[in-house]
Amino acid sequence: MSFQLTKKQITKEVIKCGKDPSYFINNYAKISHPLKGLIPFKLYDYQEELITDYEDYRFNVILKARQLGISTITAAYVAWLMMFHRDKNILVMATKYNTAANLVKKVKSIVKNLPDWVRISEVSIDNRNSFELTNGSQIKASTTSSDAGRSEALSLLVIDEAAHVEGLDELWTGLYPTLSTGGRCIALSTPNGVGNWFHKTYAEADQGSNDFHPTELMWDAHPDRDQAWFEKETRNMSRRQIAQELQCNFNTSGETVIHADDIARINGTAIEPKYKVGFDRNFWIWENHQPGASYLLSADVARGDGKDYSVFQVFKLDTMEIVGEYQGKVTPDIFANIVSDAGKEYGNCMIVVENNTVGFSVLEKLKELEYPNIYYSIKSTHEFVEQATAEYSNTAVPGFTTSSKTRPMIIAKMEEFVRNKVVTIYSSRLLNELKTFVWVNGRPQAMRSYHDDLIMSFAIGCWVRDTVFMESQKDLQYKKAMINSMYRSDKTISTAIPGMSGYRKPSQDAEKAKQEVDKLKNFIWVLKG
Repeated sequence: MSFQLTKKQITKEVIKCGKDPSYFINNYAKISHPLKGLIPFKLYDYQEELITDYEDYRFNVILKARQLGISTITAAYVAWLMMFHRDKNILVMATKYNTAANLVKKVKSIVKNLPDWVRISEVSIDNRNSFELTNGSQIKASTTSSDAGRSEALSLLVIDEAAHVEGLDELWTGLYPTLSTGGRCIALSTPNGVGNWFHKTYAEADQGSNDFHPTELMWDAHPDRDQAWFEKETRNMSRRQIAQELQCNFNTSGETVIHADDIARINGTAIEPKYKVGFDRNFWIWENHQPGASYLLSADVARGDGKDYSVFQVFKLDTMEIVGEYQGKVTPDIFANIVSDAGKEYGNCMIVVENNTVGFSVLEKLKELEYPNIYYSIKSTHEFVEQATAEYSNTAVPGFTTSSKTRPMIIAKMEEFVRNKVVTIYSSRLLNELKTFVWVNGRPQAMRSYHDDLIMSFAIGCWVRDTVFMESQKDLQYKKAMINSMYRSDKTISTAIPGMSGYRKPSQDAEKAKQEVDKLKNFIWVLKG
């Protein structure tokens, strides 16, 4: 208490607090406990280490489990920074305004509940989601809007629940210059799948390829948690919730279209191709053409703006292995030649091309090249039509049409094939796309700044295999069954045509009846009768 200290002791104590944030927090910071009310903040070892990282590193990215007090310790550090440093400009961002505002509220509470003699700066401007001290230091909460913080020079940027902020890649591009005068950044979050800014930033930091210092804090970082606590806590939690809230697992924490278990399984089957061929070495081959095997080539053509890839996959239909794959940025005519050559390599296999926009130019080129086995369909019903028949039909179009109607169907078929282990995937490129193919407002799509070209080609291939080839197989089986039954029958089909198998000579009664009819022809009026 202040009356127990001399002025000299108070000065010494304030200086000590200003130099050591952990000392300040341990001795003078108070936080609100949901049951106990206002209590002293006593740091655990992992929290003290985190404070040291905040001081030692300009950029920090923290992958954390829930309920470890990371937001609270960050708020306490911010309170120390504002109290003992002049003119600090701090911005707290989160995807939800309340999340950011809650952290600001914690900072304000710590400042206001300091002992009078420690609170060397007072709150001068106090708004609902921001405040300023008499020493010029200020803090405010903001959502992750496109213009947030862009016009300011920031001393510290705190991004709370960073993995859940959509479009943070673009936001960071605009925010980074605001830190150019020596500003710092603390990005903290539970995981939310792969491919987002937080995942990429943490992964790169872990590899030492960016300026961020990584920290991972799983559920057992807290000294009071043991296996019994974990089992009790996870009793009613899903696998995804456990991965996200406690285990800090990126791969199984996201809302991916393909289940995390299936992605993990595909991760185990992904291998390097035997060959990387072509002028750009982007045609990956895991198995050459096998005599007697049937194949399907499914292709998706880039829009032509240079942002997407033209891709195809070669399916071995007997085993449903993807034995070949191409991904490259080439012109439609060059892509058509690559597709044609690949189809010929695999026994003139059927080629199905997504025919939206520039896909038609690829199909026209394939027809110019006289490729013999192109997929045709009725655009309105999506029913398959044989090429020889389709070329004389007014309703058939080459390729497969992806629309609002067909897109959900082919993606559902792809998910079904993966879930039921019908298809085998060797490609790391396709695997990476599956990791970032997520549900957004009920619609499956690639995360922002990621691609789904290989996925769409893959989905079309699954659909065609399950419709065209399966139906064709059924028709073939029916025909064989009918022919076999005819050959196995010991009955002879009767016919009155001389020379045909089964011809029987007319009986005497039949011959006599015929003679009587011939006689009546002389009395035609009788027949007219």
